[in-house]
This record gives sequence, structure tokens and C-alpha cells, in this order.
Amino acid sequence: MVSEIDQTPKALRVHIGVFGDTNAGKSTFINVVTGQEIALTSPVAGTTTDPVFKPMELLPIGPVVFIDTAGLDDKSELGKVRVEKSMEQLGMCDAAVLVVSSLTESASSQQGYIDLINKKNIPFIIVINETAGKSSSLDFKSSGAETVHVDLHNKDAAGTVKKALINVLKDRIEDPVLTANLVKPGDIVLLTAPQDIQAPKGRLILPEVQVTRDLLDNGCMVMTVTSQNIEAALKSLSRLPDLVVTDSQIFREVNKIIPAEVPLTSFSMLMAKIKGDIYKFIEGARQIDRLNDGDRVLILESCAHHALDDDIARVKIPALLRKYTGKKLEIDNVSGQLVKAELSDYKLAVHCGGCMVNRRAMLSKQDMFEQAGVPMTNFGVAIAYMNGILDRVCY
Repeated sequence: MVSEIDQTPKALRVHIGVFGDTNAGKSTFINVVTGQEIALTSPVAGTTTDPVFKPMELLPIGPVVFIDTAGLDDKSELGKVRVEKSMEQLGMCDAAVLVVSSLTESASSQQGYIDLINKKNIPFIIVINETAGKSSSLDFKSSGAETVHVDLHNKDAAGTVKKALINVLKDRIEDPVLTANLVKPGDIVLLTAPQDIQAPKGRLILPEVQVTRDLLDNGCMVMTVTSQNIEAALKSLSRLPDLVVTDSQIFREVNKIIPAEVPLTSFSMLMAKIKGDIYKFIEGARQIDRLNDGDRVLILESCAHHALDDDIARVKIPALLRKYTGKKLEIDNVSGQLVKAELSDYKLAVHCGGCMVNRRAMLSKQDMFEQAGVPMTNFGVAIAYMNGILDRVCY
């Protein structure tokens, strides 16, 4: 059995949501595709409550994670909460599967689900589960999605549904490259990774690990140092590094040390590029100059954690915003992937690097703030902007 630490992080996997009515066969679908009894199945409606995540390798696509959701037709009070949780997952999905029982009386009963998926512009397939061998004549041609008829209890169903999934994902737009546009094989890259109070003991943070691996995959020679050893590292090299990647919190200090001709970026800038629309993040950062006394700023972190002294989201970013603008700002902090705040109350949103969420989730969040008319930026982009070096850094 592969341990969790050896697996591809969930944020780097293609997210595939499985939706449909209660007892349509969603959990059975998950079990069939993964080849494991990972999702609890039962003839009792409402067996699946909170979304269940199952990672696997779907070749030739690569690492994916299936999201088993609660039935969308549950009308009970508790069911409404379950449905809300299911629909929240839709914004994080790269693709979707709508499972329909062959006992379903009309295709029109599923149209609401199809409309929700299409609204998110997510590629999807429709799997008609021929329950108890009962075939179905339901017509979903107008949906534009490939429709697959299978008995999910049949051992041959796995190959059929996997083929349909691979077909719908094969033309998926690839995420932006992490460092490949900035380096070439043989380049020397210097990483500065300060081991401060917020760094996990005995480990590097996920963005540092991702960037290191990506640089090695691109044939680069990587040197990682703490901020105290930057100058010593430069002196030890026979030539200047071809790229320097730093923690955004020490952008200003590193910029003073690194020669102007050496390309400079940060882990957070690179995360902004691959997790969302970095140009919108940059546009959002420019709105900092338009903040006035009394304006409210929302600072978001995609994962919940215990705040420590000198926390970047609760201490450093607020202090930098107030110092840079000279304004009396009201600043609120929200942790977690879901945003319950009234967005229209804010003049600016500042998001973390988003290392724990996938690109689809970040783009969905950017779109949500854009529709609310609230500019949104990213920690690293905002820090570079307020330090006057946004035009200096590369991404």
C-alpha cells in the first residue's frame, strides 16, 4: 500500500466530481472506476453525506481524484445542507460525471443538473446506470455530453466508463507551466527558503517542494539556502545563477542582494501563475493604491491552520497594507476553501498562494469576486507590488 506521503498531493490532481440523484449509483461508480470498495453503498437513500475524495491514477491522464457527492434530489432539511456541499465541489472540478438511474422516468428531471455543470463550463459525461439490468431510452443528446449505458454492477463496466472519461479529458487545456518558461537544462537556480516559525518542522513547505521538483525535471541544478546564506551562496558559485526564487516575505531583502541582471521571482508568484489568472491578480494589486480610510479588505487562506506569532495573513499582510497606503483599513481574515462573507462589503481581496487547492477552484474563486465587483490579488503579487518590484520579477 502506498503511503499518503508518497502520493501526488490532491491539489495537483485532476478533480472529477460525481453527481446525481440519491441511489442513482454514484458511490457504485466510484468503486467500479477505482476498483476498490472505497465508497459506502446502500439501497437506503442519503448514504453519502459529506463529499468523499478518492485519489487514483487514470492512465494516460495521470493522477486524478474522484469526488463522491450526496444526492442532489434530497429535499429534507439535512439534505439541503448536503446538496449545498455537493454543489460547492462543482466549482473545484475539472470534469464531472452525472450518474442517472435507468429507473429515472424522464430526462427533463436531470436538466437542472446539466445546466449547473454547463454553467461552470466543465466537460462531463452522463452515465446511465442500468439498474437491475433495466435498459433506458432516456435521451440526453441536447446536453452535448457523451452518454454511456452500463450496468455498474457488471465487471466490464469499468473499462467502458474509464474510456469515456479519458475521452472527455484528453483535450483538457493544460495548466500553465511552473518554471519551464523561465529556465533551460543546465541552468543554476538559487532557492531561498527561510526556516522561520511558520515553516513545518523537519520539512519544506509544499510550494518549495513543487518548485524544486519542477526545476529538477527541467534539468536544472538547484541550490537551496536560507536567507542568511544568500551572499555566501553567490560567492560559492563560479557564475551568477540563472534564476533566483525566494519566499515573497523577504522579496525586498533578496532584491537588494541579487544583481539586477539575475531574474527574480517568488514561490508565491509561481503559485499565482499556475493556480489562477496571474494577470487578474496583478490588476487586483494595482487597486491597493485606490484604498481609502474605512475600506474593508478581505484576506483569504485556502487552508485552515493555527495562527502563529507574526503570521503572514493576520499580521504581516495587514501591517504592510496599512503602512503602504497610510490608510485606516478594516481587515478581515477568512480561512478555508469556502467564502461565506458578504463580498460586496469589501474593496479588495488578498488570497494566499493557494498551494492546497487546484487551479479550477482558484479560477472559480477569482470569477466569484470579479462578478461581485471586488478586485482580488495574491500574497506574493501584493507584496511585490507594495515593495515596488512587481516589474522586476518574472513569472
